[in-house]
Amino acid sequence: MIYLLGGSGYVGHAYQALLTRKGIPFRNLRRAEIDYSHPATLRDALRRDRPEFLINAAGYTGKPNVDACELHRYECLQGNAVLPGVIADACAEAGIPWGHVSSGCIFTGARPDGSGFRETDTPNFTFRTNNCSFYSGTKALGEEVLADKPDLYVWRLRIPFNEVDNPRNYLTKLIRYARLLEAANSISQLEEFVAATFACWEKRIPFGTYNVTNPGHVTTREVVAMIKHSGVCTKEFDFFQNEDEFMHVAAKTPRSNCVMDSAKLAAAGITMTEVHEAVGQALKRWTKP
Repeated sequence: MIYLLGGSGYVGHAYQALLTRKGIPFRNLRRAEIDYSHPATLRDALRRDRPEFLINAAGYTGKPNVDACELHRYECLQGNAVLPGVIADACAEAGIPWGHVSSGCIFTGARPDGSGFRETDTPNFTFRTNNCSFYSGTKALGEEVLADKPDLYVWRLRIPFNEVDNPRNYLTKLIRYARLLEAANSISQLEEFVAATFACWEKRIPFGTYNVTNPGHVTTREVVAMIKHSGVCTKEFDFFQNEDEFMHVAAKTPRSNCVMDSAKLAAAGITMTEVHEAVGQALKRWTKP
């Protein structure tokens, strides 16, 4: 049996679908029934139920975007930095291995040679570098809290998308936003992300941190061109002149735009679809719930 925390969220629902499809028993732990933010409560539940593995998809992202985190800093800090430490301690005491959904948003840009950031690179979009959103700062703190914790996977997600129209879907956001910022990013197809992360446990690859993004990267204009070509949306997309205009007009806090290297995951035998192909497949199957 698998424990799932945060199963009601965008990523959590995808985990529920994956586990259901695989026929794997799981318990979607709700805070209303068990307050897993309380160390002793979670530890006692783990010792009682003895799950084989725990997936933490809980966290605070802000709605409709990370700007909301600037207004709800306590909740953001608790969900992204404090809660991972609580889970780590409870799992260690109960002897339960687990996986944590983190974020690639703790980086900005690319490596000096233009290649993607690797798991060994120090995050550069954090409170310590004094250039980040509150959301990214708390996600980076969460990873610091988990440094050197045993029997743990840290999975970095980047801008999830799939073929289903949803306010949390990157493709939906591009379609609905009035104006867009041109940027290069690595992104993660949602179902491939959850499948790849769970495969880490199924294949028993070494514990550690993994960038779980579709290989390669895309620019905003590339994705917009694919959207228009697919016929999903044919409007004329409007772009900000630069990031300064974007920050002045549309944003309350800086955004992470970055390129990630997912070679470590591939070397462990877990592969994902090349990013342009993955976006194209999603647009071909585009549906509205």
